[in-house]
Amino acid sequence: MKLGKRWLPAHILVWSYAVLLIVPLYYFLASAFKTNDEIFAHPFALPTSFGFGNFRTAFDSADLGLAVVNSTLVTVLALVLTLGLALPAAFALARSTGRLASVMEKVFSLGFLIPTFAALFPTFLLAAATGLFHTRTFMVLFLPATAMPLSVVILVQFMRTIPKEMEEAARMDGASTFAVLRHVYVPMCMPGIATVLLLNFLTFWNEYLYSLVIIGPDPAQRTVQVALPTLKSITGTDYGVLTAGTVLTLVPVWIVYTVLQKRMQQALVSGAVKM
Repeated sequence: MKLGKRWLPAHILVWSYAVLLIVPLYYFLASAFKTNDEIFAHPFALPTSFGFGNFRTAFDSADLGLAVVNSTLVTVLALVLTLGLALPAAFALARSTGRLASVMEKVFSLGFLIPTFAALFPTFLLAAATGLFHTRTFMVLFLPATAMPLSVVILVQFMRTIPKEMEEAARMDGASTFAVLRHVYVPMCMPGIATVLLLNFLTFWNEYLYSLVIIGPDPAQRTVQVALPTLKSITGTDYGVLTAGTVLTLVPVWIVYTVLQKRMQQALVSGAVKM
């Protein structure tokens, strides 16, 4: 009983936080099935019908189908390129013990200090100079550069926990450096890799500013975050349609999180145990 009373404040805080999350989520999902009049008149009431009219309107008005394809293409290619660059870099830093390796690791960490807006104008000039302005290709090349600091720092910490004896055993069997990375380090760093994938997926999928400036509003190339604001109207916004469109764009995020959440939880738990 004493232990239960001690945990009572924690339970109150947890349930209060849960309510703070559930209430806006309920309002958000319920609004996707309502008209403007229903949203303003009865904001927290259940929808009178669960038809998909708002979803069809949002899908057609903003051409979300093509926008989702563009976002998927940019996000997947950027994630592949990020892992292709971050894994070898983290592997090299984790295996090195010299002063130069320490300096290089600090250089990667400096990437956290660069504000998003500070790099906008140089990035615009770079896109224009390379002839990739208003193309998805530049975003595929640019997004991994923004993700490298976090990705490398996370992967380095995971790779340093792998016993050196495993690498030595692989070397004795004739494994090359690439084989050691592929067959020893990558399988044992899957929780860290899943964490990097999930965090970068959320960043890449939700990226708006650079997608708007670099790719532009061209319906054939724009991403889903750039397409969503087109559902707003100067004469009056249909918030039910806008909410429905937002729900559609969150479905891929929910799917990816569901697939990778267990790996990310393993990463968090293993990190807590090691500390």
